[in-house]
Amino acid sequence: MKNIRNFCIIAHIDHGKSTLADRLLEYTKTITVTNGQMLDDMDLEKERGITIKSHAIQMEYVYKGEKYILNLIDTPGHVDFSYEVSRSIAACEGALLIVDASQGVQAQTISNLYMAIEHDLEIVPVINKCDMASAMPEEVEDEIVELLGCKRDEIIRASGKTGMGIEEILEAIIERVPAPKGDEEAPLQALIFDSVFNSFRGIIAYFKIKNGVICAGDKVKFFNTGKEYAADEIGVLRMDMVPRKELRAGDVGYIISGIKTSKEVKVGDTITHISRPCAKAISGFEEVKPMVFAGVYPIEAEEFEDLRASLEKLQLNDASLTFQPESSLALGFGFRCGFLGLLHMEIVQERLDREFDMNVITTVPNVSYNIYDKQGVMTEVHNPGGMPDPTLIDRIEEPYIKASVITTTDYIGPIMTLCLGKRGELLKQEYISGNRVEIYYNMPLGEIVIDFYDRLKSISKGYASFDYHPNGFRPSKLIKLDVLLNGEPVDALSTLTHVDNAYDLGKRMCEKLKELIPRQQFDIAIQAAIGAKIISRETIKAVRKDVTAKCYGGDISRKRKLLEKQKKGKKRMKQIGNVEVPQKAFLAVLKLD
Repeated sequence: MKNIRNFCIIAHIDHGKSTLADRLLEYTKTITVTNGQMLDDMDLEKERGITIKSHAIQMEYVYKGEKYILNLIDTPGHVDFSYEVSRSIAACEGALLIVDASQGVQAQTISNLYMAIEHDLEIVPVINKCDMASAMPEEVEDEIVELLGCKRDEIIRASGKTGMGIEEILEAIIERVPAPKGDEEAPLQALIFDSVFNSFRGIIAYFKIKNGVICAGDKVKFFNTGKEYAADEIGVLRMDMVPRKELRAGDVGYIISGIKTSKEVKVGDTITHISRPCAKAISGFEEVKPMVFAGVYPIEAEEFEDLRASLEKLQLNDASLTFQPESSLALGFGFRCGFLGLLHMEIVQERLDREFDMNVITTVPNVSYNIYDKQGVMTEVHNPGGMPDPTLIDRIEEPYIKASVITTTDYIGPIMTLCLGKRGELLKQEYISGNRVEIYYNMPLGEIVIDFYDRLKSISKGYASFDYHPNGFRPSKLIKLDVLLNGEPVDALSTLTHVDNAYDLGKRMCEKLKELIPRQQFDIAIQAAIGAKIISRETIKAVRKDVTAKCYGGDISRKRKLLEKQKKGKKRMKQIGNVEVPQKAFLAVLKLD
């Protein structure tokens, strides 16, 4: 056990952690030749150049004549996937903290670092991309020393592109990261930190053994769900899965036991033996709390069950996705899904399309609100359609977050304007080093879920980084804004919004829908309403067939007769005609700005 090292890589987006992981794999001869990112194996990850899933892989390295086993877990860097990072941290004893030499310490770096320190991980600081012309390793070293309180000579300078510093990183991992602690004689305790679905073998769970030994063929049970299985195959994770006869305390591996249903494998659960169970489950895992909710509906009504199956399989691979069935007048049956943020929502939609061939319509995202009635009873509402009658409501509370934005001093003005426009309150601002500043805001989560992140990036030319933590609920003046088409409310387009934004939002929604809804044979009235009060209206004019074309010359009454006939037909059509809202319209409402 003393020769095992478990470590993860944490960093901000685009600081080069996956590239560095590839170099480590090459250097330890785990892979012979790389073609691009080896660990980011999902098409989406390769296209966007981001890591979505944590990836575990085992390397062997000979150091001072002894063979060491290194288990590396590469983690995502985007704020929406911080839950993946928290799980990886729970399975490790050390972490490589990677900072880009040209960008310095960013918001996500700090928040992931605090997470690692809470779990008592040994931190190995690395400055990556030192080969670049724009690198400023001296200044970045100052930032890291201030952040970690470590010595300057503990910081390793490296480059994932040229392979510089890779040997020192491996030495530092072996020298500094402690070996896992555990008792091989104790009852089996293994923590599940991830799971994937394989259509031939069922569900494969990845785990790290804390105490005890597991052998192939053992009878095991999952502690929290209480389900019992036989361990058909266990093994370690290389580029492929490599079966082993037994795994001991400190090892990271996988287990296949022919599990068919996704609900039986909970990430964070503990595996133990049936004959000699452990006394309690491994602690340190919290259930994930979704931040953003949106309705996901199949385009064809009969695909509802297929969508359910697809979401269940996706949930295995992405434990932070939650969903429950709901129905809507406009869209039929679907699911109300909880996501960690907008990027997460976009990725889930893309994966449904690519991996399961499911075309879906997603409604306007919103957050969950606490609504108190006159008796003081609280209900949690994730969907504007589920709001009680306004006369019964005493007050509505909305979730707030504590946001921290790190940026250079050039962009403080525009960023403050953006945050104040989103009803933010400035808490404090601190100068980190040189011309970098960290600004703290209290902001309503509902204002951030739509387009805050995109606008922050464009205002700061990509230099600002953003991270947030939930910060309780506060009472707020919120109202429900409905969109009516020909007097019929379209429940999928209704939103909860602050009183001050309602008129502006209603007007913009009507204008946008006028552009996107195709013209029909009759006039369509698009209205935005608060309760019974109409606040904005646009009309889509009818497409008119020229019925009088065949009359040339002759009496005017002939023309009038034809026009009257047409008018009657239009009136009848308006009573039975319905308006199709295209998928584009739902998406465009999200990106109104």
